[in-house]
Amino acid sequence: MPLQTLEPRRLYRQIADQLSALIAKGEFAAGARLPAERDLAKQLGVSRPSVREALIALEVEGWVEVRTGSGVYVLDRPRPAPAPAPEASTEWGPLELIRARRVVEGETAAIAATTARRKDIEAMTRAIELMRGLADRNVMPLEGDRAFHMAIVECCGNVVLSETVQGFWDSRRGPIFTRLGGYFESMKSWRSAIAEHEAIRDAIAGRDAEGARRAMHAHMDKSHQRFSASWRRANLFFQPPMETRK
Repeated sequence: MPLQTLEPRRLYRQIADQLSALIAKGEFAAGARLPAERDLAKQLGVSRPSVREALIALEVEGWVEVRTGSGVYVLDRPRPAPAPAPEASTEWGPLELIRARRVVEGETAAIAATTARRKDIEAMTRAIELMRGLADRNVMPLEGDRAFHMAIVECCGNVVLSETVQGFWDSRRGPIFTRLGGYFESMKSWRSAIAEHEAIRDAIAGRDAEGARRAMHAHMDKSHQRFSASWRRANLFFQPPMETRK
């Protein structure tokens, strides 16, 4: 049989596969509560964000149920388990994705501060207004969010950067990111994000490259913090607090 190309596996995927294998073998019985995030991270020698991504992946695949304020519980499911959905098995980890966006988009914001024209600033302002209008209607403002970040990167005049940022942003529509957002995104968190977008826009409009970089870094850091918050601060059940606009 010819050798097959090997691909590096995402860390959260390795964690999820190890835990699902233990569940399949009966190491964690149906109804049992898994160890806490911090304990799993210590035992596995990984970060808590990676464990969180793995647990969300397992919930998407039907292995566990996250009960906020209580823990993560093993679900009763037939054995052998079906293979994970392709989207969930290949998706970038949401928290790792935010860190990558911090690096790239911090620089695109700084470049935009030196190259943006009036029409670009107006496009950013329209995107923010769209975000606010959608939030006022209790609709998740993803459309405006995407338009804002794309308006910034398009100031760079580099198709590779534009396609990279588009790929980053579009990845947040994956099942794991969507499920994580269902727990930690709310009207309050989106209001904070809109204010963060305004700070980025203002720095770019003011031709302040370092300020634009700092504002984008702050936005990504706060986004990471929101998704890394204690489960006690999450919604009681997975039910997105805001309507998703297609």
